[in-house]
Amino acid sequence: MTDPAGPQRLVIENCAVATVDAHDTEFSDGHVVVAGNRIESVGAGRAPEGLAGVVRRIDGTGHLVTPGLVNTHHHFYQWITRGLATDHHLFDWLVALYPTWARIDEPMVRAAAQGSLAMMARGGVTTAMDHHYVFPRGSGDLSAAIIGAARDMGVRFTLARGSMDRGESDGGLPPDFAVETLDAALAATAATVDAHHDPAFDAMTQIAVAPCSPFSVSTELMRQGAELARAKGVRLHTHGSETVEEEQFCEELFGMGPTDYFESTGWLGDDVWMAHCVHMKDSDIAAFARTGTGVAHCPSSNARLAAGIARVPDMLAAGVPVGLGVDGTASNESGELHTELRNALLVNRLGPHRERALTARQALRLGTYGGARVLGRSDHIGSLEAGKLADLVLWRMDTLAHASIADPVAALVLGAAAPVTLSLVDGRPVVENGRLTTVDEDAVAAATREEARRLARVARA
Repeated sequence: MTDPAGPQRLVIENCAVATVDAHDTEFSDGHVVVAGNRIESVGAGRAPEGLAGVVRRIDGTGHLVTPGLVNTHHHFYQWITRGLATDHHLFDWLVALYPTWARIDEPMVRAAAQGSLAMMARGGVTTAMDHHYVFPRGSGDLSAAIIGAARDMGVRFTLARGSMDRGESDGGLPPDFAVETLDAALAATAATVDAHHDPAFDAMTQIAVAPCSPFSVSTELMRQGAELARAKGVRLHTHGSETVEEEQFCEELFGMGPTDYFESTGWLGDDVWMAHCVHMKDSDIAAFARTGTGVAHCPSSNARLAAGIARVPDMLAAGVPVGLGVDGTASNESGELHTELRNALLVNRLGPHRERALTARQALRLGTYGGARVLGRSDHIGSLEAGKLADLVLWRMDTLAHASIADPVAALVLGAAAPVTLSLVDGRPVVENGRLTTVDEDAVAAATREEARRLARVARA
């Protein structure tokens, strides 16, 4: 029912505005008006006079407002195993950590999700995702625990319900008791979609179908997982082309490279996004562009695990949808997305395109509109435009860290992490003056510390 008094409005003015719309429209002194959970207007100068129902008016002097950051790849459970196996490449890192990860349970996963979400949200992330694929037997309802943590935090969220059915005895890396059977994985994934996926424009929770990776999943789970996702009308997510070792694995096991394997199992399309995509040939990039397959670029994790430099400039030039991902915090201990804005630009400039690889504004687009596009939500979020959902961040840019940088977008991307004065999700504050409004940060830190210690004890037993 429509409110006869009209929507409540929040006005932000006297600030720099980076809309990240199709024209990269910016205002050095502009405003944003939020009505209910939608952006009503964005423009130069002060907000229009005579607006009804204004419940809050914010003077944004010294600030930059942008769309909220969108994270496209993560593994929340890894929050409680940070700082381990710090000098390993991917396969050795997985072998070192799977025995510990195979001992997680519902309280551990909920605490880890709270820690992961809190770190991202307080740093400007308004839409998060989690690719959770470790479901040890008897560990509880892990999907519900993760979704509940995101609901409590107040962020928009996609759970990529992962799965593994290739354990050690079948040539995979995870212990056998940490994997599911084919039928159990498909049934549990379908049940998660039915219970939690919301297709609405302003949905706070969505589900994707997400078998883990070619080296931990059977071909049949890949194929049937794709069929399940399309029957349910949800997106598909997995890891792809992350390391040289993965490429060798696919050649030896399937007789083809990762991209050809994905295409053979129905895993290329505009409803699919892949994490990493570091080792991509020209033909692979062309296949992604032709099919609209998206990429979650995780520069910090790729560097931490010595995976290599993804060809992001070439992907963008070809028209491949690209967003940014934190990745699990066992391979990116900072756990926040501003690092990825900066590292996406810096790391890609180490590649063949050098200083022409990415600009600061392209990096910001990767972290906002690009991520929204990868998650299939670019009509809803990712830019500041009238009619879109009110997910935005007001960054303070007049402190010592940024005061001498005239360009606020360059300051945000290349400078130190900017303080968040306000972060709105669906028009509601999630961060005020650098502190979360929805949860007690200190309590979250204490809970994650205790669950990390408990997991270490359980893993040693």
